[in-house]
Amino acid sequence: MSQEPVSSPAAPPQPDGTAARAGGAVQPRRTIALVDDDRNILTTVSIALQTEGFATRLYNDGDTALKALLGNPPDLAVCDIKMPRMDGLELLRRLREESDLPVIFLTSKDDEADEALGLAMGADDYIAKPFSQRLLLARIRAILRRSEIVRRDTVTPDAEPAESLPEPIRRGRLTMDPARHLVTWAGRLVSLTVTEFLILEALALRPGVVRTRDQLMSAAYHDDVFIDDRTIDSHIKRLRRKFRAVDPQFSAIETLYGAGYSYSEE
Repeated sequence: MSQEPVSSPAAPPQPDGTAARAGGAVQPRRTIALVDDDRNILTTVSIALQTEGFATRLYNDGDTALKALLGNPPDLAVCDIKMPRMDGLELLRRLREESDLPVIFLTSKDDEADEALGLAMGADDYIAKPFSQRLLLARIRAILRRSEIVRRDTVTPDAEPAESLPEPIRRGRLTMDPARHLVTWAGRLVSLTVTEFLILEALALRPGVVRTRDQLMSAAYHDDVFIDDRTIDSHIKRLRRKFRAVDPQFSAIETLYGAGYSYSEE
């Protein structure tokens, strides 16, 4: 099943595929592909995206989606992991052979192994079901903004920035570029998801200050999203694992039992 872009009442499409914005400005409509065998999820997420001015294409299996994503790439794909015919992991593997299309995985709470594998294979982020529509929209916008900046740097590396971008954060061997969501440790790239980046940024902005789990939740998620303590702990474990992959002696993220976490500037 696929669905051509449907216009949002707030942003009627123009003949050239753009959407009118308030004040008469015309902006290209970003296209999001949704891949999930649950028709209810496809429908509700599609409506939410269209309301925010996105165009959507819907697919209910990986095999159909792969041909469409390679033949007519959208700006970003949101994919379920568990699907018939071709699951999300195989879809991502085949995509990465030919494309760097941004991909967000939708996972179940017990899919930790699949989440780790998907991120290692090149997924940009993952969101566990059930999820908040606001959280998904925030992640989509963050990844699209990052992709746009990286694309602009690649095409016109000497061009003046179109907007004032946040300055990089430097803490000892750690460098974080919030505009591009890039992280390096002693000059070596560390690939983080949007969520991991936001948690690390909250810690690195105030070295030595203990951040509670609630504060880290607020930094990484919207206030209306319920996240239990174990989710933050899992993100911290993954952050440490990724940094130790490039530096086995990494110890900059400290645990204060019963209080939270802090960043130790080395």
